[in-house]
Amino acid sequence: MAATWATSSPSTMPPAQAMTYTVAGCSEHSGNYVPENILVDTPQDPTSRWSGAQQLPTAKQWILLKLEALSVVKSITFGKFHRKHPCNMREFRVYVGLNPHHMVQALHTQLKDDTVSETFPLKHVNGEGICFPTRYIKIVPVSAHGMSFHISIWYVSVSGIADPLYVDNIRSRYEEYRETIVLRHVLKHLRQRRLLTPYQNILARSNIQVEHPVVTALYSSLVLQGAWTDSEALLSEASSAGLLDAYIQFCQPHSQWKRLHGVDADGDAPSKRGGHAMALDPENGLIYLLGGWDGQKSLDDFWVYDVSAERWRVISHSTSIEKNGPIARSCHKMVYDTKSGCIYLLGRLGDGDILKPEDHQELLRRAGEIPDGSRSTPYCSEFYRYHTRGLDVGKWDLLSFDTASSGGPPLIFDHQMVMDCEAQILYVSGGRVVDGDWDSPKYSGMYSYNVRTSKWKILQPQPALSMSSSVQPPISPRFGHSMVLDPMSHTLFIFAGQRDDKYLSDMYAYDIASNTVTELFSNFSTSGGPDACFTQRAIIDGRLKEIYVFCGLTRVQPTCALTSLRADTPNWVYQYVHPSKPGKWTKILPEVMQEGGEPAEVPLPRYAHQVVYDEGMKRVFMHGGNAGEVNEPVEDVETEVEGGGDDERPRGGDDDRPSRISKEMRLDDFWTMKLLRAAPEEIIRRAKYQIRQQQFREMCEEQPAVKALRFLQTQVSAVVDHTNPEETSVFRALLGHLFSTPITADDGSAESTSTPKETTTSLLEEPPKKRSRPNTPDEAWTSRLDDEDEDEMLDASTSTPVTSSGQKRRHAVLLMEEDPVETALRDASTKPLSPERFRQRTEVFESLLQFVGEDGKQPMGSLLDMVDAEDGI
Repeated sequence: MAATWATSSPSTMPPAQAMTYTVAGCSEHSGNYVPENILVDTPQDPTSRWSGAQQLPTAKQWILLKLEALSVVKSITFGKFHRKHPCNMREFRVYVGLNPHHMVQALHTQLKDDTVSETFPLKHVNGEGICFPTRYIKIVPVSAHGMSFHISIWYVSVSGIADPLYVDNIRSRYEEYRETIVLRHVLKHLRQRRLLTPYQNILARSNIQVEHPVVTALYSSLVLQGAWTDSEALLSEASSAGLLDAYIQFCQPHSQWKRLHGVDADGDAPSKRGGHAMALDPENGLIYLLGGWDGQKSLDDFWVYDVSAERWRVISHSTSIEKNGPIARSCHKMVYDTKSGCIYLLGRLGDGDILKPEDHQELLRRAGEIPDGSRSTPYCSEFYRYHTRGLDVGKWDLLSFDTASSGGPPLIFDHQMVMDCEAQILYVSGGRVVDGDWDSPKYSGMYSYNVRTSKWKILQPQPALSMSSSVQPPISPRFGHSMVLDPMSHTLFIFAGQRDDKYLSDMYAYDIASNTVTELFSNFSTSGGPDACFTQRAIIDGRLKEIYVFCGLTRVQPTCALTSLRADTPNWVYQYVHPSKPGKWTKILPEVMQEGGEPAEVPLPRYAHQVVYDEGMKRVFMHGGNAGEVNEPVEDVETEVEGGGDDERPRGGDDDRPSRISKEMRLDDFWTMKLLRAAPEEIIRRAKYQIRQQQFREMCEEQPAVKALRFLQTQVSAVVDHTNPEETSVFRALLGHLFSTPITADDGSAESTSTPKETTTSLLEEPPKKRSRPNTPDEAWTSRLDDEDEDEMLDASTSTPVTSSGQKRRHAVLLMEEDPVETALRDASTKPLSPERFRQRTEVFESLLQFVGEDGKQPMGSLLDMVDAEDGI
């Protein structure tokens, strides 16, 4: 079982400091530009640099640095010449390692062509979260800023931790981790090759656990003893121990929608709208809803829905007339602070978005800001706070009349906003700027707002148009996108949306602590994910590490301006293990219809809707939105969208701009949804199907065929989902084993082959009554391993590998004969397992491991793969 590797807490980590190093080697240099020049920072000296002798890509260039002592390297800094230089290194890679012959990439990025030194964090933690030490650093230039110029590096400094006690502790943990990983793979390899005695000896002499004890018992019962009943009983024990939970989580889910019909005391509920905002109070089960666009005007009503009571309540029919209340708007965002019970509101697209000068001055004073006459723009970004509890319950605060004046974003719409309630920080991403110029779209960047200090901070400035894109690009400006916060890893996921006329299908992970961006997908549509989309809605379950994505507008063709709201647009779940590594996209399938039942009611496809998620209840709540044009068939509603986002009204005073307000259908329906996944009983059934397939195959070879047929009709058929075509196909294929040996009756007498064949035909034509399995994902699998070599198998009599052409290989490295461990378990009257039988059972066992979580089973992969790996054995 995988060990848990603790890392040092920040309080015990020594501070980073400059590291001493020497140049251990380099590729050929040019003239007097020797590599030792990078040790000294003299930006005024044009000769104080290393320069490669050849121009790329004719030869690979590099510099190898050796640290004075083993260290944990945290960052690398590159000094520059006092003015721009065409030889300045542009793109480069950095590798680190304990020795120069085995290094891992720690950085791949670019330097700016300016005079300012740049510092970059270096990877010092592996994918399992284990910190590792470094002795060697290799810098590999890729390109210079000037075309056809030699690459120069002026100065390099390295920062990290060299404290002997700390580094020795890191080294010991890292070496222990590596030893454990290697031994677990060795143990897996030995058991696969039937070398059970050395396998047991290593376990006895080491503190290694390959797998959960229940899995070990399953191996012994299934592979070594063929105790079928005991093996099936162990499946239930595995489920009780939680070993199946991880697999169930990754099964393809089905959605179960339910429409909510709650109203207030007067029988009212929020009217039809799109582009509104919602926020959830998870502790009290309250959903707040404000504003939106009803197709004719912006709204300013404010509602709250009580989940337990299933009732709406209107808080304000018009927040515009409330003291400090927000005016009517759409395309804004709200977040709820679980610590203070406050709602924060930012952004808008209003009916006018132009204030009179006197109103402008008055609102500045109300916000506590002193008007100085320096701002001429009438488009001001107000920032509000609403109190849901405490002494100020029911009151609005105007925190700022114009956030741009205090370092925050300008007036924007179709942006995204989330809140880290523990840190008391809001994050705002993207959005289209409202400035009256609808012909030249502008986009906002990424900001944070510290509630405790009331300070805005820009986290990622937009790149200048003249700036070339970097290897790890900043998140491109956009609007109508999605952003969710994983509070466990302090990571923001940002994806999809629109920029200019292009719908986007990229996805980024922004690490808040390090202020670094990782591109997870440049195009998730080609990686099994949704189409490029706009105004889709996304929510996250941080504990499950899942992001749920709902509908949105797509393009008929990526380069086509025609926008489509398809009736078959699926919803999606994105599952990840580590936030900075690409995860898996899976469609959320509709609820399985019960046999003979009516189709379940489901929401219409839509965009500009709003969705919130109760992580404790595992329930999604969705309200309203735009269902497209009513004069088009519901099955394929298409509309030309002018890049307007949550409401497609004209942006400004252009009378020639077409308006389809009267044609669009906005919704007022309210829904809740939960995901249905395979139940543990369903996974156990699948596993039993695997076991009974093997039991049947062995019965065909060792017992009367009639008895095997009866077992197939009763015991195997009982664990087959006959509504699943692939499972049924495998079930039918099992019948072929009956014809590989003579048909024998129970009394030993031979029977006519027509009888079992007729029985077989009857079995195929009239399968057992179909059972509805609403929790069954549309998956199927066989007992054959995915990575099994179809062209090579073992000859059962000689244990010699046999090719698909039937030719035996001359030398067998392993004989695969019975091990003494098996002999001790086997009854004297029982024959030893043949190599082929051992291989079959091992395949079934390893196939069953797909249902077991990573922490409960032997490691993935094979030692044999290391032979073919680059720089492998």
